[in-house]
Amino acid sequence: MTDDSSPGRLDGTVVLVTGGAQGIGRGIADAFHDAGATVVVADLDETRTERFAAELAATSVASPAPVSAVRLDVRDPGSVTAAFEHATTRHGGVDVLVNCAGVYPNTPVLDMTAAEWDEVFAVNVRGVMLTSQAFARTSGALGGGRRIVNVSSGAARSARVGAAHYCSSKAAVEMLTRVLALEFAPSGITVNAVAPGLIEVPATLALSAEYVTTLVAGQPVHRMGTPAEIARACLFLADPDSSFITGSVLDVDGGFLAGTALPPN
Repeated sequence: MTDDSSPGRLDGTVVLVTGGAQGIGRGIADAFHDAGATVVVADLDETRTERFAAELAATSVASPAPVSAVRLDVRDPGSVTAAFEHATTRHGGVDVLVNCAGVYPNTPVLDMTAAEWDEVFAVNVRGVMLTSQAFARTSGALGGGRRIVNVSSGAARSARVGAAHYCSSKAAVEMLTRVLALEFAPSGITVNAVAPGLIEVPATLALSAEYVTTLVAGQPVHRMGTPAEIARACLFLADPDSSFITGSVLDVDGGFLAGTALPPN
């Protein structure tokens, strides 16, 4: 992804993107690198993570900034600590954390096991808490204002059949974002969230055509979004000029949460 307004804007900034080797996270990592940032691609799949980091370093023409890969299981405190130690050793610290790692299974409540509920919360909420905690305890590479951007979802405020665990976890992420904004403010860290709508990534291929058509038809912008559009929102919140924004959720959803357009009465 290239954007004439962004290259060089984040020169010297070190960004760690969880879930950064696939889907929305991949688009975010790509955009930050094009904007001049050093990117640490952190993902559970070590092979995919290393492959994407190598591709990013080799093919991104907009930025010569370094790229590195690290395996990260956001559920595991030891893995989280190791990822931030990697970033500190290789790049001198982390200035921006983008929490994009997440899971989104679909199971009706009556069929859901306690283990499935716990797994969704372990990745989507515990993971954000652990990585944010480690970030706040790690020094930045630039020594200036630092940023956390959490990837939430419109599902945090819009119930979905079969997604009680996912919707609840994203609602928790948005409240956690606000609490962290309060607690981390004295350290010069802003904490915000981006809430995507339906985004065109490989995972959406598993959705039924009826689901996609119904959802897209019910929003003002009648199409799916792209990872690049979510990435631009993350870039905005990470920008040095966005230091007066914290504890906020930016919806990037084609207007889905604005409501359904009804005919004149």
